[in-house]
Amino acid sequence: MQKEKLRLIRKQKGYTQQQVADFIATDVSNYSRKESGDVRIVRDEWDKLARFLDVPIEDIYEEDESAVVINNDHPVFNDRSSSAGVITNQNNYDNIPGAIIENLQNYITLLKEENERLKKELKGLPDGKK
Repeated sequence: MQKEKLRLIRKQKGYTQQQVADFIATDVSNYSRKESGDVRIVRDEWDKLARFLDVPIEDIYEEDESAVVINNDHPVFNDRSSSAGVITNQNNYDNIPGAIIENLQNYITLLKEENERLKKELKGLPDGKK
């Protein structure tokens, strides 16, 4: 369910989604999903949003009926085989919100890129400095 009250007050106050996302410490795409109702807004975030917009929570709060989409094709987070790791409980990852999984996937990609950059940097150093 879209958060129309939140969206309306944000726009009336002249704030962008980016500004609000920065205040609640999330990325703009995640905040956009929160505002559109695709991702749940937790109580602490409602408090922060009300403080940022300088309104009572009641002026922006709307019940959540979030629907989180999980990428069932991702090999790391959705591997159901018992050889995937020490944990063999088949339902172990079913309750992880899609936003968290996406965030972790993005972070892993970022770490891989940084690792490659550092490897290239190390290759360029003289032997005595490694």
